[in-house]
Amino acid sequence: MCKIKKCKNHFANLSNNETNNREKKFINIKKKGFNFPNDFKKNETSHFIFKKYQNKTLKELNILSIYVSVAGRMIQRRIMGKASFFTLQDMEGKIQIYITEKEMTDEFYNEHFKKIDIGDILGVQGVLFKTRTNELSIFCNFLKILNKSLKPLPDKFHGLSNQEKRYRQRYLDLISNQKLFNVFKMRSKIIMEIRKFMTENKFLEVETPMLQNIPGGASSKPFRTYHNELNKEMYLRIAPELYLKQLIIGGFERIFELNRNFRNEGISTRHNPEFTMMEVYIAYSDYKDMMILIENLLRNLTYSLFGTTKIKYDSHDFDFQIPFNKFTMKDAILKFNSNLNLSDLENLKKIQKIAKSIGIELKKKWGIGQIINQIFEKTVEKKLIQPTFITHYPIEVSPLARRNNFDFNLADRFEFFIAGYEIGNGFSELNDVQDQKNRFLNQIENKKREMNQNILYDENYIEALEYGLPPTSGLGIGIDRLIMILTNQTSIRDVILFPTLRSLKTNN
Repeated sequence: MCKIKKCKNHFANLSNNETNNREKKFINIKKKGFNFPNDFKKNETSHFIFKKYQNKTLKELNILSIYVSVAGRMIQRRIMGKASFFTLQDMEGKIQIYITEKEMTDEFYNEHFKKIDIGDILGVQGVLFKTRTNELSIFCNFLKILNKSLKPLPDKFHGLSNQEKRYRQRYLDLISNQKLFNVFKMRSKIIMEIRKFMTENKFLEVETPMLQNIPGGASSKPFRTYHNELNKEMYLRIAPELYLKQLIIGGFERIFELNRNFRNEGISTRHNPEFTMMEVYIAYSDYKDMMILIENLLRNLTYSLFGTTKIKYDSHDFDFQIPFNKFTMKDAILKFNSNLNLSDLENLKKIQKIAKSIGIELKKKWGIGQIINQIFEKTVEKKLIQPTFITHYPIEVSPLARRNNFDFNLADRFEFFIAGYEIGNGFSELNDVQDQKNRFLNQIENKKREMNQNILYDENYIEALEYGLPPTSGLGIGIDRLIMILTNQTSIRDVILFPTLRSLKTNN
């Protein structure tokens, strides 16, 4: 047997022994009447205690005699004969507890407290004081076990080292990794600040169906399900776009939805099949207004969160106060491909040759626009580090966007990039019902050829357009990717509490 396997078996045996010991302790305390108590009430959090009393001296604390009630998980302990220190962790942080045999009685201290394990959930009451090292602590005079941890926690210094286990047992990762815990607290705060910005700017938050008859608003592959009562196949939404535009037709003028979308596609550090987006629609506006909205949102968001518009992501520094870069798609390709010139991008045979030379697999019926888009994705996207808008997308890859007034082959559309990630996609909405109908039909025909499957035609949306969609602009922002940037995380899995994972491999 190899040394690594021996080592794994050794630690597995230790863990099993520890679990067995904990289970025996649990059986004993149940025999003595433990019944999962639910009557302990906490009145403070560790953060509040430190915020209010950290600057008080020992003398001041003695005079004030502040009695507190806290609860949480015991994560550290030092037993020193007749007195002990242990650390209690709650949602806001950690606080040190001091407990003595004299204060708690000999029987309780030795027969009860000393048998409590790291990871057990406790209720503690006592008086605030400061130790000789000036650490704010609680002198415990009441302790109650609220639940027992039957399995040992990860090592308190190293946490979960196995990346896969971190995602599959997120609860353990949160217990042992304070930095990650703070990331998810920040995620919640970011979403609250986004909502605050939108409502302060007169947007109305709405909700649209997640279970849809036809998956529309994007060209991704959907998840399929079946409705027994209606006796028909349905789909988890890939985007709420077509419903939201129907609300604009219905009379709303400034709306947004923070929504969950589902796309039956790849899993990576940038993609999760279930993800959070915000979609925004403004009547009587164009795509340039949405670009302004993004700049204002990010400036406001970063300043509200951090007190500055400057942030660091990985090795990059961003300042959202500086106007964002703007390039057309063709200009961006020429900027990052010095061997190309404009005429190369306007000749089908030339551009096909260029695409093949960089490893792009061409499909039948692809025109210049689709190939240009592929070259952009292959050679440019990951190089767009500073906040950048890319405009003038080919109409072939923009089936829901309005045509440009000066070049009908281009769309009034942009995508927004930071650190090589696509963060947002926006455009002036197509409100020419006949053009939209033709594009849907062409898209369906192309998909049938490419994927050998039926693509559904949304008659309801076309009928809604026949009543008249005002001039409108729309925007979608990938919230998970934006949170990655704002929390300095390099994998989308580290900003999603429970990311989608592949099945565990089992040994036969």
